[in-house]
Amino acid sequence: MIPGTLDLDLLRTYVMACQLGSLSRTAEQANRAQSAVSTQMRRLEEMIGQRLLHRTGRGVIPTPEGEILLSYAKRILALSDEAAGRLGHTNQQGALHIGLAEEIAVRALPDALGRFHRSFPDIQVNATVDHSVAIAQLWTDAAIDLAIATTAAISDEPFQTWTVELQWVAGIDFTLDPDSPVPLVTYAEPCLWRKRMLDALAEQQRNYRITFTSQNSAAIQAAVENNLGVALLGPECLRPASMRCLSTADGLAAPLTVQYGLYARHERHSTCAVAVRTLIDTIVPPWNASPRTI
Repeated sequence: MIPGTLDLDLLRTYVMACQLGSLSRTAEQANRAQSAVSTQMRRLEEMIGQRLLHRTGRGVIPTPEGEILLSYAKRILALSDEAAGRLGHTNQQGALHIGLAEEIAVRALPDALGRFHRSFPDIQVNATVDHSVAIAQLWTDAAIDLAIATTAAISDEPFQTWTVELQWVAGIDFTLDPDSPVPLVTYAEPCLWRKRMLDALAEQQRNYRITFTSQNSAAIQAAVENNLGVALLGPECLRPASMRCLSTADGLAAPLTVQYGLYARHERHSTCAVAVRTLIDTIVPPWNASPRTI
């Protein structure tokens, strides 16, 4: 039988393990021994009466029952953080400067900002949404406290990393002519996604022509939906009702991947710590996160 109360510390460790996909990485982030983290996970499984984590050669992923608990645990911890923020930091003021790569913050940013504001209503949030190179420059200039950008753009060690799969995408009724240059809808320079797109086509010796360029994700989406050409988009920007993913059967390369990182300048400060957790919960894919790979 599930107990009437669940230990918040166990839930927080469990969510972190799901996010990082590794008990050893969880132990490192929590400043605990790996054996202690393993013991916590066994305790939680015994309390719930279900197996919550599946061990793989690469780490851990939630079982179907674990996914259900993960959803509840995130909500429980979010409410706990909100209450602690409102009651424990009622006089805390100041500003938090955040820089986010636009292409991966399209959907999650409003929820993340709303959750943070409920925890720290007196903190002014200054958010810059731009391409990764611009965010990297702000980070280098110490103009922002938190950043999410491609790891290729920022040389510092990220707090957490994850990969984003990029799909070749066209309008729902778009037809790609195999005998003509591929019409491309691309982000403006400088852009890692654009470089990866052009490099992939060059490797295939596939001719192309750029039909539309913009630095704005909404403009890129509109161009794709109106059949101006093929774009390389992440899951944040896909609109299944008006777009379709192309594949190698269409003569294009397989989906590409790009690594992103969450960078925190003062992650142990209470305000920054809550912001880090909020961004992880709302933007970072749950079991796609890992330490930075070189």
